[in-house]
Amino acid sequence: MQQKIYFEDLPLSKIHYKVAFGGIGGQFCDGYILGVVGIALALATTPLGLNTWWLGAIGAASLLGLFLGSLLTGLVADRIGRKPIFVWTMPLFAFISLLQFFADSALELFILRLILGFALGADYAVGISLVSEITPKKFRGKLLSAMMVGWVAGYSLAYCVGFFMQYFGNEAYRWILLSSAFPALLVAILRINVPSSPLWLMQVGKVDKAKVIVAKYFGSNVLLHEHKTQEKGSYFELFNKKYIRNTAVGAVFYGAQVVPYFAISTFIPVILASLNVEDPYLGGIIYNLFLFVGVLLGFYIINKISRRSFVIGSFYILSILSAILAAWSNIPQFMVITLISLFSCVLAGAGVLEFAYTPELFPTKLRGSGVGFVVASSRISGALGTFFLPFITKEYSTAVALWVVFATVLLAGIFCHFFAPETTHKENV
Repeated sequence: MQQKIYFEDLPLSKIHYKVAFGGIGGQFCDGYILGVVGIALALATTPLGLNTWWLGAIGAASLLGLFLGSLLTGLVADRIGRKPIFVWTMPLFAFISLLQFFADSALELFILRLILGFALGADYAVGISLVSEITPKKFRGKLLSAMMVGWVAGYSLAYCVGFFMQYFGNEAYRWILLSSAFPALLVAILRINVPSSPLWLMQVGKVDKAKVIVAKYFGSNVLLHEHKTQEKGSYFELFNKKYIRNTAVGAVFYGAQVVPYFAISTFIPVILASLNVEDPYLGGIIYNLFLFVGVLLGFYIINKISRRSFVIGSFYILSILSAILAAWSNIPQFMVITLISLFSCVLAGAGVLEFAYTPELFPTKLRGSGVGFVVASSRISGALGTFFLPFITKEYSTAVALWVVFATVLLAGIFCHFFAPETTHKENV
């Protein structure tokens, strides 16, 4: 007779890896779709007649769509479950990526990037929630942080693909944008036949169905904590006395990470050129390489230090690096590359917290809504940063833009110092 074991205490199995890699693959596609636009816009400027306004608008379109998608879908996912949205976002990614190839105007490309962003937001909300709720608590931090590894891998690879495809002639930008359809199709296949979240089913009172799912995918000897059965959560509970602190911390820490990530990364060739780097595109590859190195380091240390220390310490280090870059006039090329590479390394390393820390801030009944709200909030700051950075750089200087980044990460560090809760090894409730 098989020994009884609780769902949260299971060892990792094939189905855990299937769900985890489905989530990681989704984040790879998310990162690729966002990362590919930077170099594509640089190449599309002349063919599509893009002025500064359209560069900022198209660069920020995905983030605006992501805001809407994560905000609305997180709420829906807490009502209908995670699986339906999780399964259908990837085919939608692939289809919209294909349509980008045929975009003949700035407006058409803006609309398509907006729709892509909406799908991205949906995938963030349900992907993080489903992986968090399927994964045993012992392995949750690692597998959730691995989603950020997937995101950065996609983001960095997109830049490298764009770099090598830029020589495809005047239509190169079309092929670069189209390339995001291929990983999306592969991940869509991987996500076929994933299980629903038993914890969500328990939460909404569907106990018998939750037990059927657990027996089918994980074994008849696996038990669920039935005390976790509760009433459905209300979206507005995120802002009541019990949860407002966690909601605010999630929005602040995630949003402050996103500002430099998208504002700097999307326009890294322009920024490096303004800092007198001779080959800004090659410098961009180095920057993205250190993004990947950083996320691997973050993955390694995620369970070695507390979540709270990781959040606060990373913000203070980022504020020091951005202040040096902003204050050092006539900075030598090698120091620009060194400092901005260190900045990207720390930023990407701390980025694993977006996937490990965010879902831990909320209970199961509010996880979809909470993650959706936090991601949506972060995309407001990300979209504003991406939209205004070209204007700030052009009208003032790159140094002023870097001072804005400094103020953002420093204030976030101070806020988290006072309010960020500790969630390491916290059990899903």
